[in-house]
Amino acid sequence: MENLDEVDRKILRILERDAKTVAKSIADQLGMTKTPVYERIKRLESDGFIKNYKAVLDTSKIEPSITVFSFVSLDAQKGSLMDDFLDNIGLFNEVTECYVVGGEFDFLLKVTVKNLDAYYDFAKTRIATLPNIGAVKSAFVLNVAKNSRHFPLL
Repeated sequence: MENLDEVDRKILRILERDAKTVAKSIADQLGMTKTPVYERIKRLESDGFIKNYKAVLDTSKIEPSITVFSFVSLDAQKGSLMDDFLDNIGLFNEVTECYVVGGEFDFLLKVTVKNLDAYYDFAKTRIATLPNIGAVKSAFVLNVAKNSRHFPLL
């Protein structure tokens, strides 16, 4: 990786665990002073290693919901048709993640909705009505066993 030394990696690990960690606390953990740590953080941000900072919400405290993984295959895998699918998916707030995948399916969608009825409505009126849809298979999340959301910095 370009321009990442061990100190940069340690800073990234700390911020990934808790993005609200202030430069002074990071400096204390690394045995450094605040100013060089602050400058490194700014460089990591400006160089694009840190894209943004987010709050991780406890969705169970906000409102009941279910998560569904939808495996989607297209009838034809031409580039423009795949781009059209991605453009349409980008408009659906229910789709929280979308991956282009290899194998039996073309896309893996992570969909969050209020309940099974809402998913049925979403699948029937939004996904199934898109052009070039070949098949949609769904897997419903029963329990989240691990959701670390971290990148394993080596």
